[in-house]
Amino acid sequence: MKIKETIENIRASCDNYVDPDLVATVIHDNYFMGSNNIYEFDQFDIEKDDSFEERILKILKHENIFLNLGMYAFIPVINECDIYSTEDFNLKLTQEEFDKYANEKERVFGILLKKDSEDYLIGSCDLCGCSIDASFKEIEPSNFDFFKKIEEIVDNKVIY
Repeated sequence: MKIKETIENIRASCDNYVDPDLVATVIHDNYFMGSNNIYEFDQFDIEKDDSFEERILKILKHENIFLNLGMYAFIPVINECDIYSTEDFNLKLTQEEFDKYANEKERVFGILLKKDSEDYLIGSCDLCGCSIDASFKEIEPSNFDFFKKIEEIVDNKVIY
């Protein structure tokens, strides 16, 4: 994966669902969330004039980074999932699929860039990163429509 180009691609379209300057969040090794204000970082040899992407690349050498691609919310009464991103989707889910993925809270989804590598995981974070227990959770891969749609959105944003 071309990390800098992927970040630029995501930021270029994220106005619809998130502020471009808040698209990235530090995720510690225990998968709990750190800061999402990349402009506040002054460690890791970050300089005042570094671009957003340059800052992320410097932080990524020391920390995992979560890049937000949208939000999803499950509707239990009718086994549906609304996905909000650059395009919005509504999926009717099987009971098995709903049981596997449903979460009582809305969550943001995206990719976790693993520190000091080009590897990533598809997953989600709590919508409110200000909670002390806010954390990243991998979305378990499957052949269900929910995962396929999230994977499709990711594939359209990641640059190889």
